[in-house]
Amino acid sequence: MNNIVAAIESARMAAGVSQRTLADRTGISQSTLNRILGGERAAKMPEVILISDALGCTVSQLTGSAVADRVTCAARSVNGADMAAMRQRLLHFMEIDAYLDDHAIPAA
Repeated sequence: MNNIVAAIESARMAAGVSQRTLADRTGISQSTLNRILGGERAAKMPEVILISDALGCTVSQLTGSAVADRVTCAARSVNGADMAAMRQRLLHFMEIDAYLDDHAIPAA
């Protein structure tokens, strides 16, 4: 649990976001977020997903999952879309898919 707390704190500091702002962006109460960051409570996967999205990082960057290392993608950008942002969103979906597979949860 300490690894994910350290990863969240590192990503939060890199993004220049306060705990209050992170709580506001995620919809997680500040008291719950404080308990997560204080190591008193484990973050649930839905919370990790909200936190990663609010901080502009992937779930694997917070959890240490190797999904990003296994994903290779090719895309064409139109209308000035940012390729890095497109890859980031793809990784979010791939990480969620890997999580569901790991826990034997069938997709829709």
